[in-house]
Amino acid sequence: MYHKEKSIQTKNSASALYNNLGVLRIAPRRLTYFAVVHANVVNMVSASWDGLDYSHRQLQSKEPNVATSTSLVTQAAFCVLPSRDLLVVTSQKGIQIYESDGSIMVYWHALETPDTPTDKAVFARGISAVWESYICVGVSSGSILVFDVPSKGSNITLSEVLEEHTESITDMASECSGSQECIADLVSADDGGNLCVWKSGEEFQLLNKIHGFDMSCSSVKLWKGTVVAGYGTGQIRLYEAVTGILHAEVNAHARWIYSLDIAPFSGLLLSAAEDSLVRVWHLNLTPESNSVEVAHLHNECVTDTQICGAKFCDSDGYAFAVTGYDLSEIIRYTQS
Repeated sequence: MYHKEKSIQTKNSASALYNNLGVLRIAPRRLTYFAVVHANVVNMVSASWDGLDYSHRQLQSKEPNVATSTSLVTQAAFCVLPSRDLLVVTSQKGIQIYESDGSIMVYWHALETPDTPTDKAVFARGISAVWESYICVGVSSGSILVFDVPSKGSNITLSEVLEEHTESITDMASECSGSQECIADLVSADDGGNLCVWKSGEEFQLLNKIHGFDMSCSSVKLWKGTVVAGYGTGQIRLYEAVTGILHAEVNAHARWIYSLDIAPFSGLLLSAAEDSLVRVWHLNLTPESNSVEVAHLHNECVTDTQICGAKFCDSDGYAFAVTGYDLSEIIRYTQS
């Protein structure tokens, strides 16, 4: 179903972080941007669709007015809003928001560090654009910061802080189907496997809390009102977002899941884990019977590689890309 394409080389290898791959398709320019985290650097590659032209950029994790910083980056993700695309980088020190090509930093938000040293690490992680003008970012305390983003310029403001999780945020996702009928439009996950389902707006509303099993939920997606969550057990669970009803549980991988992605137009689900496997599934929702079917379609094994990032390169799932710990390349697969 898929075959391997020529890999894209990166300046550094990928760190062993959840969801360590960002992909942004720029259709008018026939380009795709990729972002991969290595220690305190974000490696960006701009690749032309014909495979002939690549350009590289590295973004350092650093605070404004500080010459150098050893602050480790925890995630880099592209956020697509109706009026603009942005790149959000989270680290131990704070949150940086760039223009999507990484050329200009438009906003910096410093994390509050405790006055007295504690045994609890401070970092931001979990990034999602929501609705028309919000970007949500998770923090190690369990808080979720909601930023209001104007259609242009750098006048980004912290509009709300959501305090519902008590453990570190691992990942967040907004409704990706584009459907206006879905009540829920954001899901957040934490290290205890707890999921919170939200409705965005001037004030975000908590719609539902799905309790975990003391096993970290490392990656989460929201599609057509269904939460798709990947866990350290290697399992994928599908819940109805608003009611929390468990639709399906799949023993997808032998080891810790690091990344999930959904191609919203086709209902294809991508899962990647420490077991060197990337799997492609098909989700089929039947509203009449309120059921979800999961079918396994395809496997790719990246031998001896702890996979840490996997993303579809388009909304149909025609192609996907993969990163692995200690690999200085982005591996690409395309449908045959």
